[in-house]
Amino acid sequence: MKELRVNPNDAGQRLDRFVGKAVPLLPESLLQKYIRLKRIKLNGKGARRDQRLCEGDLLQLYINDEFFEKPREENSYLKVGTPRLTIVYEDENILLADKKPGVLCHSAGVWDYNTLIANIQAYLAQKGEWRPKEENSFAPALCNRIDRNTGGIVIAAKNAEALRILNDKIRDREIEKYYLCAVQGRPKPPEGRLENWLFKDAQKNQVFVKSKPETGAKTAVTEYRLLVSKGPLSLVECRLLTGRTHQIRAQMAHAGWPLLGDGKYGRERFNKDFDEKGQALYSYRLRFDFPTDAGILNYLRGREFRVDQVDFAEKYFDLNKTWTLDQVLE
Repeated sequence: MKELRVNPNDAGQRLDRFVGKAVPLLPESLLQKYIRLKRIKLNGKGARRDQRLCEGDLLQLYINDEFFEKPREENSYLKVGTPRLTIVYEDENILLADKKPGVLCHSAGVWDYNTLIANIQAYLAQKGEWRPKEENSFAPALCNRIDRNTGGIVIAAKNAEALRILNDKIRDREIEKYYLCAVQGRPKPPEGRLENWLFKDAQKNQVFVKSKPETGAKTAVTEYRLLVSKGPLSLVECRLLTGRTHQIRAQMAHAGWPLLGDGKYGRERFNKDFDEKGQALYSYRLRFDFPTDAGILNYLRGREFRVDQVDFAEKYFDLNKTWTLDQVLE
């Protein structure tokens, strides 16, 4: 028998979901059976599977020891000796990391300690801000993801309350996300709104733009503005109003301005001319635009954070040589 004390990061969860995280190798069917048989007790008594836990509650788990081993991929942070992170902002609740192109946010089904989340967890564990042995069910987690070959700001939550709030704010579109991209041609008009429907083919990992709603297609809305053009390329800022898979890449290509280096939606010959193999797309700015209460994160309301260096912007548009990104954005 093992006992688990509910700590602040565990409070508020359903009994079955908490135990599922705390005992990751226990099959769901067995978990539910043990709750029914009262082999999982809450404060010395049987409990419903959907009962909410409170800080200080004590669980008694009459479960075999082998189910308590942590899956190997969950311990990937232990393999990170020196975390590789570019931190945009950090406080006691959140961390904003500048993910570089080529880095995965999470492992793609295969154990990998080079992922962004592994490096963030290692960084926080080495600082002593996250103590895995003292946690029952929580680990620092990413609130948003960016494609492997796209760079930009990723939000990580350091505690369960921050994670819950940020997930709600992202779902309710209370966090503004802005991207820079280098595209072929010159968008006309120079400012506009792309609004259509995207259908995702999961097998091909590709989306298709539809001009009318159809089964399985989701509304996609992107605002854009042309910042500067040089030769055959234009630097464009995009603001996401929805967050669909490959949204900017697919919509810009459909509008006639494919992203430089985009092997899926772009133009192969054009990409070869520039010897680019990864899409020129960067989530360079975000704003915490909370119109509603944000609990412990209220202090972030109205704050904006930005990555100041975007390699393709400097390379193709001479930023930091003849002018700066700030001047272009004015």
